[in-house]
Amino acid sequence: MKEAVLKKFEELYGDTQGVNVYFAPGRVNLIGEHTDYNGGHVFPCALTIGTYAAVRKRADKKLNFYSMNFEELGVIESSLEDLNPSDEAGWTNYPKGVMWAFAGRGMEMDCGLDMVLNGNIPNGSGLSSSASLEVLTGYVLKDLYGFEVTNIDLAKIGQYSENNFNGMNCGIMDQFASAMGKKDNAIFLDTADLSYEYAPLVLDGAKIVVTNSNVKHSLVNSAYNERRSECEKALEELQAVIDIKGLGDLTEEQFEANKSAIKDEVRVRRAKHAVYENQRTIRAVEALKKNDLKLFGELMNASHVSLRDDYAVSCEEIDVLVEEAWKIDGVIGSRITGGGFGGCTVSIVRDEAVDTFREKVGAAYQERVGKKADFYVVEIGDGPSRL
Repeated sequence: MKEAVLKKFEELYGDTQGVNVYFAPGRVNLIGEHTDYNGGHVFPCALTIGTYAAVRKRADKKLNFYSMNFEELGVIESSLEDLNPSDEAGWTNYPKGVMWAFAGRGMEMDCGLDMVLNGNIPNGSGLSSSASLEVLTGYVLKDLYGFEVTNIDLAKIGQYSENNFNGMNCGIMDQFASAMGKKDNAIFLDTADLSYEYAPLVLDGAKIVVTNSNVKHSLVNSAYNERRSECEKALEELQAVIDIKGLGDLTEEQFEANKSAIKDEVRVRRAKHAVYENQRTIRAVEALKKNDLKLFGELMNASHVSLRDDYAVSCEEIDVLVEEAWKIDGVIGSRITGGGFGGCTVSIVRDEAVDTFREKVGAAYQERVGKKADFYVVEIGDGPSRL
């Protein structure tokens, strides 16, 4: 990947003198979905797949962007004077949004740059290609322009730019997982205060398998923002009867005792998911620490049912992948991962069952849905770096 971006950079911009190459990972979330904007816990890990960039400063204020994933778009030109979101800017709204957010914090770039990107995260798969690109851009700016920011700052800036520049009301999990990734560890993050701990992911005799439904999801245009506002309204109604800051503050018992304050059945279900999913995530991490993979898998399965029924962010294709996974001996747990409405499932599968899993789930998916699923046995990697 490094050689590929350098070769393309030379082709487009003449030479590679003074060019640096950077990487930021995608992520998969093992459990704790749609809890990050509800003040709950999440349990993601960074992957060894992600986004690569070859970058060099320019002597003027121009910005040149090129993505090897969207070659048909050619070089997209912009400038530091034009850090505004637009439909024409397409994917470059993500790096431009980060530059805009840096400038808003008093960290203004004194010159433009040329950039070539190449990502090996499948687009629209729900493995956070957008957060990977945001963290990557932030890391590039920190390194090239000498801005004083921590990796946690990069996560916050990435989320801020996606919320306020790209209009996607996401929580902080994706950017945090990309910015703070650590090899062979998942991150147990409390999104209420950003306290976190690394949990070694020692899956004795098992692998993490991500299955891509190849149903593209675009969260900005989906019901994601709607789910968020439903939860905010439910929280407001609950706050009239109980002193809480977020839905993540509630135990299941407290929720059941106070849910009558929520005046709409749909909002009750949305809030129930946020509360129960948060408690499932806490229990899942405890189970992992005790090496109880069986319980971890059961909690993953319960998470999917809740996301399908109470939060309504699954879709027919994803449900088929999960149902077929559950049928296979050696599958410890399987669920939808990411924002939903398409994208991927994450499964923990015993080593000896991985080939059977691919074969059987792939065949059943083709037969029931008429689509091909892609399978990735993923490895857990580090956060962003200069290569």
